[in-house]
Amino acid sequence: MSDLRFIARSFGPYRKDVALAAACIFFETCLELVIPLLMSSVIDDGVLARDTAVVWSRGAAMVGCALAALVLGRGYARYSARAAMGLGANLRREEFSAVEGFSFENLDRFETSSLVTRMTTDVTVVQNAIVTGFRPMMRGPIMLVMGLALSFVMSARLAVVFFAVLPFLTVALALIVRRVAPLYRVLQSTMDALNDELQQDLTAIRAIKAYVREDHVTERFGEVNGELAHTATRTFAGAVVNTPVFQLSIYVSATVLLWVGGNMILAGELQVGTLTGFMSYVLQIMNSLMMISNVFLLLARALTSIERVREVLGEKPAIASPAEDVAVREVADGSVEFRHVDFKYRADAKRCVLEGVDLRIEPGSCVGILGGTGSGKTSLVQLIARLYDASAGQVLVGGRDVRDYDLAALRDAVGIVLQKNVLFSGTVRDNLRWGAPDADDEQMLKACRAACADEFLDRIGGLDGDLGQGGVKVSGGQKQRLCIARTLLKRPRVLIFDDSTSAVDMATDAKIRANLAALEGVTKIVIAQRVASVKDADQIVILDEGRVHAVGTHEALLNAGDPIYTELCESQGIRTGAQAAVAGALPERGGDR
Repeated sequence: MSDLRFIARSFGPYRKDVALAAACIFFETCLELVIPLLMSSVIDDGVLARDTAVVWSRGAAMVGCALAALVLGRGYARYSARAAMGLGANLRREEFSAVEGFSFENLDRFETSSLVTRMTTDVTVVQNAIVTGFRPMMRGPIMLVMGLALSFVMSARLAVVFFAVLPFLTVALALIVRRVAPLYRVLQSTMDALNDELQQDLTAIRAIKAYVREDHVTERFGEVNGELAHTATRTFAGAVVNTPVFQLSIYVSATVLLWVGGNMILAGELQVGTLTGFMSYVLQIMNSLMMISNVFLLLARALTSIERVREVLGEKPAIASPAEDVAVREVADGSVEFRHVDFKYRADAKRCVLEGVDLRIEPGSCVGILGGTGSGKTSLVQLIARLYDASAGQVLVGGRDVRDYDLAALRDAVGIVLQKNVLFSGTVRDNLRWGAPDADDEQMLKACRAACADEFLDRIGGLDGDLGQGGVKVSGGQKQRLCIARTLLKRPRVLIFDDSTSAVDMATDAKIRANLAALEGVTKIVIAQRVASVKDADQIVILDEGRVHAVGTHEALLNAGDPIYTELCESQGIRTGAQAAVAGALPERGGDR
């Protein structure tokens, strides 16, 4: 019932169409139920009594009822289609809005393929249930109740036959629904798996071709596709049993009624017209029972999809802005501070990704972050823009806890070039305007020059150059530079580069660093794998297994003989103090030997 109430609320402004569709069905059904009575009167009072006037008047009434039912049926089709399509649009909009409000923590709980299925296939299932199920859901009970009542009026003895059939039909329907209903959830989960495989294969199509793994991928897709086909076959094979069971009941009932009714006519207890009208009600009643059974099967599948949609809509965003009257809407400066910060991605995780982090970054300074893979570098900077919340401790930006800020204001003040570069379909201009929707061409070109993206702009068509889907028409290094330019257009107070120059050459990296150093009043935090990218930073932070191992300048860390930093420098060919001393002690080459 809660699912049905949820759907009733989700119709929104289309509730009027639902009411009109229901009214059309009600009056159409009433008219159809009147026709057998008129037909019985035509036979008994007109044909048998040889009264032509009765035949014409009752016949005209039957035609009028049929035409009126046709008009009402067309009205139902119009209103129900509008209501169903409107419901689908509302559900997709609500789901998309909910997903847009999710934090990274919420998104970690759903597969992308599952979210796509819930917004498309599941919503379509609900729409189809409304379009194809609303009519029988309304007509079935009305025809059943009124048909039974009218059949009792015509012949109570014949009506008793129905009560012998109803228990059998009820048990059969219960068994079918009990078997099929759980399979619908399995079917939708299998659809998720198929979408996941398809999305993965299409995204990685270049890698698949590079490794000549088309046969392997085809085999893997075939397995998932076969599993979906097998699950669908099992599910619908159980559902279609409903039809022969009800047809058997209809034929058996009709045969018994004709036999009993024929004997009653021979005995003079029943008229031919009454039996004819009664048989019409028999067919209507049995059809109504079949409608009701089909509605149960439709509801079983639709309710599964509704539950999946509600799971998305019921997911509470893990991160939200504080109340409007207390939210801070302006970041005072670019200072960043971590106070005793612990962080884990899941509350039930055994170990923290970050543990006991204490760090102060002054406004306008440049800070480099180094560390091995999995040391927590990306996790650290994601806390600054509140993409995740710290599990313990405080993260401060501009002297205020990040939880005090309005999310939009905080993220406008913190620009992040993510580790995974993302460009959208469209032109260079379209992508750059994500950073500043009102930026003019001069501002965009200036940002491109700062990011060294101007070097290749002309080759791809300038600001109007089309990047293709996901930026497939540019290289990895060009993607990185365009992403940097897009972030620079935001003019943030804190600028974070998460290993965002890893795909550019050393000379271009040096140019970008020089251009960034010229930015005034902006705190720059650079995550890098290359020591050369952060060697000139005001301070360098070394992370090791989620803890701050050391903080200092390049010279200070070398002079202190920090083992991790020294090892990084030596592995990348950067002279340490010991190497410089050895080089100074060696005799100069050249001259006489």
